[in-house]
Amino acid sequence: MATTGGAGRPEKREAITRAATVVFGREGYVRASMDAIAAEAGVSKRTVYNHFGDKETLFLSVALRTSAELTERIDGLMATYLGRVVDLRRDLIDFAVERARAVLSAGEHGALGRAIRAEVANIPADVLEAWLEAGPVASQRALAQHVEALAGRGLLAVEDAALAAEQFTLLTFHGVAERSFWGALPVADEEVERIATAGVDAFLRIHGAPEASSAARG
Repeated sequence: MATTGGAGRPEKREAITRAATVVFGREGYVRASMDAIAAEAGVSKRTVYNHFGDKETLFLSVALRTSAELTERIDGLMATYLGRVVDLRRDLIDFAVERARAVLSAGEHGALGRAIRAEVANIPADVLEAWLEAGPVASQRALAQHVEALAGRGLLAVEDAALAAEQFTLLTFHGVAERSFWGALPVADEEVERIATAGVDAFLRIHGAPEASSAARG
């Protein structure tokens, strides 16, 4: 894979990146053309190639950027709701609801993620691996760390924090993701809350610590 170019003005590079996010999200990886991206950015195709070498390099750059931005947002939600738990059930529900809303409101970032999932067989393997590592895998790893910390405080009973984090995501998030087709369609706030609440209650039936009700909070 070609290395990312650095020549040219930063504002043109930014315009190309924004345009590529739109075009890849709309057309997918295979159908998107450098001509279409250049037209969307208002630059020549030569300028696109000067900055990004080839389509794979441009797609990787855009995928990593959008994935990192959403991951950073979700990390902030984890810090807010899971970093200093006051009411375990309520904080888990609030985190689950806000994470779902973050994905539903991801806009062009969400469109790119949907394009990747729809064309997974056509995405270069190194690009797919890098996207997963910067986004879904990184988020799950961070969630597992919070689960482990909550278990260390006696608020959860878990033997495998990574598995428990995966179960939490399956129970509280994937129902919203499937109903919304990963953010393509809206889901009512009441439904997001219902799925999150039912999922958290199921999660706590599996991993709730008997002593959690009397454990120190904060």
